[in-house]
Amino acid sequence: MKLPIYQIDAFASRSFEGNPAAVCPLTQWLPDKLLQSIAMENNLSETAFFVPSPTGFHIRWFTPTSEVDLCGHATLAAAFVLFHCLAYEESEIVFASRSGPLRVVREGALLVLDFPAQAPVPCDTPAGIIAAFGMEPVTCLKAGDYIVVLESEGAVASADPNLAALKKLDGRGVVITALSDTHDFVARFFAPKYGINEDPVTGSAYTQLAPYWSGRLNRTKLRARQLSARGGEVVCELIGDRVYIAGLAVKYMQGEIEVNPAR
Repeated sequence: MKLPIYQIDAFASRSFEGNPAAVCPLTQWLPDKLLQSIAMENNLSETAFFVPSPTGFHIRWFTPTSEVDLCGHATLAAAFVLFHCLAYEESEIVFASRSGPLRVVREGALLVLDFPAQAPVPCDTPAGIIAAFGMEPVTCLKAGDYIVVLESEGAVASADPNLAALKKLDGRGVVITALSDTHDFVARFFAPKYGINEDPVTGSAYTQLAPYWSGRLNRTKLRARQLSARGGEVVCELIGDRVYIAGLAVKYMQGEIEVNPAR
C-alpha cells in the first residue's frame, strides 16, 4: 500500500525553523500498530493522521513511541496540508479528536487553532524537577504537563535538564517558562518519556501557558517565543475556556511511503 506523506514546518515562516511534523492523509483508519510504526519510522516528534468524518476530519497524533491526546503543531501542519496541498476550499476545518472538536481557521497566511484551555494549578515542586534542573523554581504548576516558572529568560535559555530525572515524572512532560524582554514570555518543552527530549515548538503547551500568563499579565492576547534550537513564534489568545493559537507553516517535503497494512 502506498500512502501520501508530507513534512511541514509548523510555527515557522521558512524551512528549518519551527517544529517539523509528518502528515499522512488517509481514506480510512489503518491498524494502530501500523500507525505507530509509521510514526516511529518518521522519527519526528509527531506524525498526524486524518480521515474524512461527517463533520470534517478525524485526527490522531503519534510520537515515535506512543499516541497522544493533543498536539498543536501537528494539527497546524495537517490543516496546512488540507488548505495548501489538497485544495480544501472552506475557510475552517473541524477535526474530531480525543480532546474533542478542534477548529482551525485560515486568516490570510495565518492558521488559527481553537483548542480547549487547560488552566494549570499550583502544586508542590516534585523532587524530580529540582533534581533535573538543579534549582528550585519560582513557581510550579500542573495541568497536562508540569509548568515550571523560572526567574528569567536567561535561565530558560541556559537550562540543561537531566532527562533521566524528567522521565520518572508523571504527566506528559515539563514546560519551563519565564517573562521575556522581547515577547510576553518564553518557554521550552521536554517530554523524554514520549521519545521527545526537547520539542522545538509545542502548540498544546500554550493551552496551559496562556491561562497562566494571561492571569499574571492581566491581558488575554500574548506573544511568545519557544527557545529551542530551531525556535518558533506563537501568538495565543485566551477567550473563555478556549485558547486561540496562531502560527505560520511551510511545506518542506512531499512524497509517498510504502507500507504493509497487515502489520
